[in-house]
Amino acid sequence: MEMVFGMAAGVVFLVWLWRVLNWAWFRPRKLQKWLRQQGLKGNEYKFIFGDLKQLTKSAKEAKSKPMNLSHDISPRLLPFFIDAIHKNGENSFVWLGPNPLVLIKEPGLIRDILTKYAMYHKPMPNPLAKLLVLGVGTYEEDKWYKHRRIVNPAFHMEKLKHMVPAFYMSCVEMLGKWEKNVGDQGLAEVDVWPHLQQISGDAISRTAFGSNYEEGRKIFELQKEQAQHKTELLGSVYIPGSRFLPTRRNRRMKEIEKQVQALIRCIIDKRVKAMKAGEGSKNDLLGILLESNFKEIEKHGNKDFGLTTREVIEECKLFYLAGQETTSALLVWTMVLLCMYQEWQTRAREEVFRLFGKDKPDIDGLNHMKIVTMILNESLRLYPPAASLTRRNKEETRLGDLMLPPGVLISIPVILNHHDEKIWGDDAKEFNPERFSEGVSKATKGELTFLPFGGGPRICLGQNFAMLEAKLVMAMILQRYSFELSPSYAHAPTSIISLQPQYGAPLLLRKL
Repeated sequence: MEMVFGMAAGVVFLVWLWRVLNWAWFRPRKLQKWLRQQGLKGNEYKFIFGDLKQLTKSAKEAKSKPMNLSHDISPRLLPFFIDAIHKNGENSFVWLGPNPLVLIKEPGLIRDILTKYAMYHKPMPNPLAKLLVLGVGTYEEDKWYKHRRIVNPAFHMEKLKHMVPAFYMSCVEMLGKWEKNVGDQGLAEVDVWPHLQQISGDAISRTAFGSNYEEGRKIFELQKEQAQHKTELLGSVYIPGSRFLPTRRNRRMKEIEKQVQALIRCIIDKRVKAMKAGEGSKNDLLGILLESNFKEIEKHGNKDFGLTTREVIEECKLFYLAGQETTSALLVWTMVLLCMYQEWQTRAREEVFRLFGKDKPDIDGLNHMKIVTMILNESLRLYPPAASLTRRNKEETRLGDLMLPPGVLISIPVILNHHDEKIWGDDAKEFNPERFSEGVSKATKGELTFLPFGGGPRICLGQNFAMLEAKLVMAMILQRYSFELSPSYAHAPTSIISLQPQYGAPLLLRKL
């Protein structure tokens, strides 16, 4: 009997050893040969780590000090990828551990990738990363379609217009704090970045759950810490099975997940209980989501067609994370740009006063803001929330002239396309909102070259939410303040979950 157990253990060990060697050596070498046969160039594969050590080192060096006050931020955000393109050309690949990452910049190929979403999936390189957030933004195929169908009604413009009062209340509170800073002198230096993060958090709390930022503060703090852990994970190789090890980070990430789940579940349970007691569903995102979910279950007479409580929690986590990150990033870079280009700040303010005077902005006026919309789009072009998008092909597939083996990572370097002179002209790295004077479609000539919210059928559901909030906040700021860069401002865009100012955004606010 002992001999049988010994032989079985030996077989298990050999199978495990083969899988590890195949993952760490044989498969990467096979993929490398395949990609080079397709005409792609890349560094020689290094056992397990690939290019990760050099990639991490170059990213750390780039973040070690501020840059000049310029919009040519790609070398700071993607230094290793820029070097790889200079060395191997645009048709090249790099190694994220044992996984090759193929760089794709050609607009036609990007359209193929983003529209054929059943073929190109969003990768999850480390299973622990899903502890930060899942939801409609990460699911695939039938599950994605089901979640999209149920979540989508919450972001219809007809529903979003009812959220303007919540945006307004959040902004009034922020401006009240600025008023205290400015005081009787009418001028003060304020680091607007934490204020814009807070207003975005406050707004998403109110519009998602009918609560204010204070009630959601603990969730935001935990999600922010979780995001930092995820960023660190992406700079290391995931060893299969390592998520089960009781390391300090693993334990902390799982602890955060439990706390966030409990906090949001409490909010949902209260709301479901109120709805069952006969209270009408509230006109916030959670109320609309729950109502949509109940209708889907009633329609089919089977709860399997709806979302479970756990799935609703994940969608709420996505509301929290994406709702705060995207809008606060858009607002801070827009303010920085308007500090640098005072003539556009003046033009934007003139438009705001023409539409609203000093009155409360309304939905009709917000929808007619042409100059502010042009400025916001140009801000998203120069400083997109995500510097790159990543996909993984599900099976062997042809992409243009390339035949890609299954499971290859594909990178769409958004920031490089947004700053490409071949696409946008000689002033691609300059601030010129006029390029959007006739809308995004005209500016891009119908190509998928403007990707602040992704593109194709899986484009971000919350883009209208983010733009509406940004328009209202910018209108209310412009009504009350002029602003310029403080001498203490250090230009240092950096990617965490979104593109953020590494050293904050201290501005000189002058009350009008």
